[in-house]
Amino acid sequence: MTPLEAQAGTIAYIGLGSNLEDPVSQVQAARAAIAALRGVRETAFSGLYRSTAMGAPNQPDYVNAVMAVATTLSALDLLKALQAIELSRGRVRSGERWGPRTIDLDLLLYDQEQIALEILTVPHPGIREREFVLYPLAKIAPPGLLIPGQGALADLVRACPRRGITAIDHA
Repeated sequence: MTPLEAQAGTIAYIGLGSNLEDPVSQVQAARAAIAALRGVRETAFSGLYRSTAMGAPNQPDYVNAVMAVATTLSALDLLKALQAIELSRGRVRSGERWGPRTIDLDLLLYDQEQIALEILTVPHPGIREREFVLYPLAKIAPPGLLIPGQGALADLVRACPRRGITAIDHA
């Protein structure tokens, strides 16, 4: 990495989602908290989207977004920082998969790295079938973005039905 690249940092994409306790405010507060992290600079934000919850039935709809950041943090340090933000925003990890939550922050991509650890998998393992990730990501990603090991983002978007995801006005 050149000195200029090191100064700019690694580009990472983070998925944000909430369906409890004023989801729009939860996502906006998490975005601000991420941007305020030492070693992190926001480079793009997708805007907000409403989508049907996956998992347990009878959940409120989710508000989702994708944020791009330049970071000097390692992938693991960024994950730890995201988990600390989740905790500070009232996230409770009950063990229920895809249950309702105040905030969910997922490290989707970390440059073009492929990471397979017990606590972190990058690219995010569900990225290719999640419209609430792919469509917002496509709004802010550079043309031709490749998802490591999965192909071109544009191809993944074309293969993923919208399933009711809609952009929402968050003004």
